[in-house]
Amino acid sequence: MSLVFSEIEDPPVERTPVHLLTDILIIGILSVIPGAKGWEDMENYGLSKYDWLEPFLALPEGIPSADTFPRVFEPINPKVFERWFRRWVESIVEAPGAQVIPIDGKTLKGSYDREQGKSALHLVSAWSSEHRLVLGQVKEDDKSME
Repeated sequence: MSLVFSEIEDPPVERTPVHLLTDILIIGILSVIPGAKGWEDMENYGLSKYDWLEPFLALPEGIPSADTFPRVFEPINPKVFERWFRRWVESIVEAPGAQVIPIDGKTLKGSYDREQGKSALHLVSAWSSEHRLVLGQVKEDDKSME
């Protein structure tokens, strides 16, 4: 995983960086899988999983603080990040044979805004049952899920 993300450009820092970019990205991604919703959740995940993370991350200064995550994630171009994330997912879901990939559409409850005339958010997801991993997710404009 760290090899795939090593090609993402490290945002410039005005002081000496104390955490590796790949460590921050990996902790951020891994924390979102079980439900992290913000920067503090990412830090808390890292702290609670330190013993598990330590063998495969460098963590020269331990777990990054909640203030570090937005400084690193916000300047990254989302399209570049998505490309590298997809590359990582593809690297772990290499299938020499056929694999069933369930595709499912969901409408997120409470995501509509009547006052602004915005309809609910509709998502279509592809899921790897074998790896228990979402392979991709796309927002649809209407409920047709085409």
